[in-house]
Order: sequence, then C-alpha cells, then structure tokens
Amino acid sequence: MNTNLLFDFIVDKTTKTIFVNKEFDADLSLVWDAFTKQEYLDQWWAPKPWQSKTKHMDFKVGGRRFYAMVSPEGQEHWSLEQYSSISPKTNYKMLNSFADKDENPEVPGSDWDLTFSEKDGVTKVSITIKNDSLARMEKMIEMGFQGGFTMTLNYLEKMLSGKRKE
Repeated sequence: MNTNLLFDFIVDKTTKTIFVNKEFDADLSLVWDAFTKQEYLDQWWAPKPWQSKTKHMDFKVGGRRFYAMVSPEGQEHWSLEQYSSISPKTNYKMLNSFADKDENPEVPGSDWDLTFSEKDGVTKVSITIKNDSLARMEKMIEMGFQGGFTMTLNYLEKMLSGKRKE
C-alpha cells in the first residue's frame, strides 16, 4: 500500500475557487466508479456520522443526482448535481447547488470540474470548484466543507485501499 499519496486543499477567495488534488492507491476504474455510481457515492459522500442518501441519480450529460446528507438525528441537507460534460474515466463537470427537499436549487451554485488520471496504479483526482459568488463559497466554508470533504475523501481512500478491479 502506498502511504505517500498527494492531498492538497487550496481555497482562493480572490477567484472564488477551491482546488482539491487527491491521490488514491487504486485503479482508475475503481476511483471513477466511486465518484460516478450511486451505490458507491452513498457509502462515502458524507462525513461520519452523517450519511449520504441519493433520491435519484442519472449520470449522463443533462442528468442529475439529487441527494441529502442526513444527520444521525434525521436532519437532511439536500443538494442537486447537474451533469454538463462527461468524458468517461477522465473528466466530468457539473453544477452543484444546495436545494430544498422538493429539488428546487438554491442559486447561485458552484461549477465542479473533476479530472481523473492514473500512473503506476495510483489514481489522481483533481477537483476545481468555481463558485458563482464569494457569499456561496463562504457559506460552504462556514458549513465545514473543507473538514467534511477531507474526511469523506479519506474515508474513500480507506474504502478503496487494496481493491483492484479485475
């Protein structure tokens, strides 16, 4: 197991952008599936003890994922992902917005650009999150996005550790 894996989390308020780079000791196919398939996302896409609960997901250009992060007490924070571009196993882009339980998005949202690459069995995911407004970015930070997203990525790393796709 490779324990010397890259992890950066950079917040640039001047450009309203968050940059995340994370390496996983796993094959590209596994990491891609973990980010793009509901059954995997719901296992790791929330900081513990919260859980991710996807109501529906259609991973295609023009498709959407509507999900909640659910607290142990049952409190739900809904979000909507709308996929705008997909290049299988290399990149996808989406608009992410907070939403209400009826799937009405809160504007503005943030544009996510996720790029995947593999070298020697280590897969790197580079995520650029461009926010439409500084207020939205500050709301994400205030809600604990950096700590929570770091936790979830580390949980995904443990989940993928040692798994190899045949």
